[in-house]
Amino acid sequence: MDRHSVGWRGYIPALTTPFAANGALDRAGWVELVEWAVSEGVHGIVVAGSSGEWFSLEPQERLDLFQLARRQVNGRVPVIGCCNALRPTESLRYALAASQMGLDGIILAPPPYAVPNEDEVIAFYRWLLDQVPLPACLYNWPRGTNVDLSPELLGQLAEIETVVAVKNSTSSLASFVEAFFALKEQIRIFGFGSDDLSITLITSHGGDGTIGAGAVLGREHPAFWEALWRRKFEEARKWGARDKAFFDFSMKADFSPAFASVPAILKAALNLRGLPGGYPRPPYLPLTAEQAERVRRILQMLGLTATNPA
Repeated sequence: MDRHSVGWRGYIPALTTPFAANGALDRAGWVELVEWAVSEGVHGIVVAGSSGEWFSLEPQERLDLFQLARRQVNGRVPVIGCCNALRPTESLRYALAASQMGLDGIILAPPPYAVPNEDEVIAFYRWLLDQVPLPACLYNWPRGTNVDLSPELLGQLAEIETVVAVKNSTSSLASFVEAFFALKEQIRIFGFGSDDLSITLITSHGGDGTIGAGAVLGREHPAFWEALWRRKFEEARKWGARDKAFFDFSMKADFSPAFASVPAILKAALNLRGLPGGYPRPPYLPLTAEQAERVRRILQMLGLTATNPA
């Protein structure tokens, strides 16, 4: 396999997972959220990613999310299952389940907290991916794993047969650009922003897409990419500026949260849009009234209402 084995590109959100106030998984809300995202034109979805709070899901709940998403999407866009876990054997179980359920691929970061060295990272990916036939997206998320996969290490991992993409969420622009130019002919590169530098890399050098958080702006996220593909640069900049405004509101440049956990912010925004964002699960807390008001104001500034985007 290589980048040509899949058609993944554009905006692929890591969807939030709706929970009730008592912490119960809202399966009906999940199906509604998946359908809304697909109807808004996203180019794929990631299930149970970081924005989906994989770390607070019970094993069966994650499998239920995989299955419900696959059934609801029904082949309209790629469904990619996040298999992150503390234990490699648990990641393997999720990856094998994703394959058995007919998902289109998996995304996987090194085990968090353990902080494996480079040889251990390579051994982990080889051991797991040798047992799973699905196309795989590497996930470089140093804020969550305490491991920043260097361009050289990503190059070694890209040699694994089923690796077709990387979500490179590093705060190092230099490392991101170096890995992009080294690997873009081999695997698909996700992690671009919506600023002019990103637009240049995407349109002049073949950037593939963004695996982003939450799809809060709905159709505006894929519209940015589709405008670029049509070479409508002013339209793309319009959508991109709105995307960046919400990103800068909710996250800092190093991907740390601006004022509350990112899933809690995303869910509050979805709730305000009339969608089943639900509540976060511990250790995350719901927003305070003052924080929720800040979310309401940014949506108001962007002209987004409960039923109709601007």
